[in-house]
Order: sequence, then C-alpha cells, then structure tokens
Amino acid sequence: MSKAFSVRYRRSVVAVSLGLATVWAVAAGAQAPKTTLPLDPLRERGASITPAFEGWYPNPDGSFSLLLGYYNRNSKEPLDIPVGPNNRIEPGGPDMGQPTHFGTGRGWGVFSIAVPKDFGTKKLTWTIVANGFTNAITLHTQADYVVEPFEDAANKNTPPKLKFEPNGPSVSGAPTSVAAKYTATVGTPLALTVWASDEGPKINIPETPAGGRGRGRGRGTTPTTADAAAEPPQGRSGARGAASGDAPQGRGRGAGGFGNPPLAVTWSWMRGPAAPKFDNAKPSIDTNDGGKATTNVTFSAPGDYLLRVEGNDSTGAGGGGFQCCWTTAHVAVAVKAGTQ
Repeated sequence: MSKAFSVRYRRSVVAVSLGLATVWAVAAGAQAPKTTLPLDPLRERGASITPAFEGWYPNPDGSFSLLLGYYNRNSKEPLDIPVGPNNRIEPGGPDMGQPTHFGTGRGWGVFSIAVPKDFGTKKLTWTIVANGFTNAITLHTQADYVVEPFEDAANKNTPPKLKFEPNGPSVSGAPTSVAAKYTATVGTPLALTVWASDEGPKINIPETPAGGRGRGRGRGTTPTTADAAAEPPQGRSGARGAASGDAPQGRGRGAGGFGNPPLAVTWSWMRGPAAPKFDNAKPSIDTNDGGKATTNVTFSAPGDYLLRVEGNDSTGAGGGGFQCCWTTAHVAVAVKAGTQ
C-alpha cells in the first residue's frame, strides 16, 4: 500500500471511529439546542447520537455510494427517532434509508446512499436530534474520504458472503438494497436463516512463529481449527463461529481482532413500529451445513420492518476500524395482525 493511500485510508476511518467526525449544526429555527462536545463521555442515558460518515466508494456504473453509521453515546438507552425534523437527510430527503432505531454504541456501515456520477462537489447533511442534542454531519465525495469496503488493500481480504437461500445469490460488503423480503404475523415466530462464508486474506498472511500458535493472528486472517480451540473462553460462545458479547472487538490493522470468532452473524432492528424479539441475535454458524445460521424473530405490532444482519470475519465490528471487511444486508418484513 502506498504511503499516500495509507494516510488517506487512516484519515477517513480514524475520524469516524468514535463518531467524532461531526459538524455540529443547529436545526433551522431551533432555540439554542444543546450540542455534543467531541469528547463527551458515555452516559447510561440522556446523551446524544452522532451520525458517522464512514467514507465513500465508486460503483461500477460510475455512480458513488456514501457509507454511513452512527454513534449512540448512551450505554443503556437505545432510541427510536422517526424520519422527519429530528432524523433527516437534506437536500432530497428527509428519508434516504437511514435507521429510525439506534442501538447503543457504535453502528458501523449501517446503510449507504447512492449518488450520481455528476455529484461533484455537492454535499448532503444528515441531522439527528436526540435527548435535546442536535448533531449533523456533512456527506461528500472528497478524495480524502475514499474507502474500499469490498477489499482490504493490504492483504486482499474480502468481506464475508451471506446468502438467504442455500443455492441463492450472495451479498457481500456495504449495503446497497433490500437483500430479502419476508411476511410474518404478530405473535408468530419467523425463522431467519442465512448461509455465511468467508475466504479470508489472500496475501501477507503471517506464518507460524517458532513455538507459536499458528496462523490467524494477522489482520483479516481466519484462525485455523487449532487456533479456534485455543481461544480463551471469553472469546468464544457455543459452536465455532458464534459471537460472544464479552469478546473484545477488533483493534485495528495488524491486531487481527484478537478474541473475535473467525466468522459471526448478528441480527438487529433498524426500522419498524415496535421492537422485535430475537431468540438469539447472534446465532451459531454450522460449518458442517454450508455456514447455516438460524434464529427466530417475533413481532408485537403489525407494520413494515427493516432488519439488519451483519457478517463479520476475525477483524471484528467495523473491520477493527478499517471499513473492511464486514458485510451488512437489509431484510424487509411485512408484519400483519394476528387473528383474534
């Protein structure tokens, strides 16, 4: 990787890794709203949500995609903010596919916005008002913010592949459209199944050190079976490939996300009228059945929902802060009322 590219890459991700690459803006007509300082500490409740601009990347048709996430500074307060004055993208919005449910902590690469090839120096602004705090971020295609979510330039690692049918098409990398559609009934569990796979890096894979534990410790590498068996208990949960809430997250380039499983999938709620209940938001992956991972979700209210499934390799959430390599897919569910 060239020095210039490395600097540009780091700049784009470090600026957003904690949701701090923010232009704090006041909503039009608002009366002296509170604003969030860049180093405001986490709180259990009452803190803000900051939009996060992960960067942008070119598409094969000449258009560009803006990759976005968020940082909810509340450790125990997920928030629901409908599209409108308090959750808007302008111009052209207010609805451009952003989430209306914000889980706690950092959401990486939650959605993307496609802009035309002649977007040029135009800009969009995503504004979130939460707990009385107004935060906004500018979205653009400046050269310093280009990212490569489909391949790690250092080792040719690629994101996991997710399929919603055993022989169906796969999705990989940043989200672009709804990957699957389902119907469900209030109170009746809906089975959600994905088949997950991952190729791992192609070059610059660390070799086994003398007396060491083997390959798999470099960034983006997939641990061997022996490595996985040797992981400390807090880094694994259940079958191989299951995620653990206690496992440390990826720690950046070269760290390999120590403690992360070699492959994991996580389901979450992105939009909809009421919180769905997942039997297990991080189902185990059956490597003997093509990477099959199944969980059930139950809805308490009718309406249209958007769920998010994230596939991570050993680099962990957000690729350890490097925009690659993880996969996000959106799933739409139309929920009807149950019979009385």
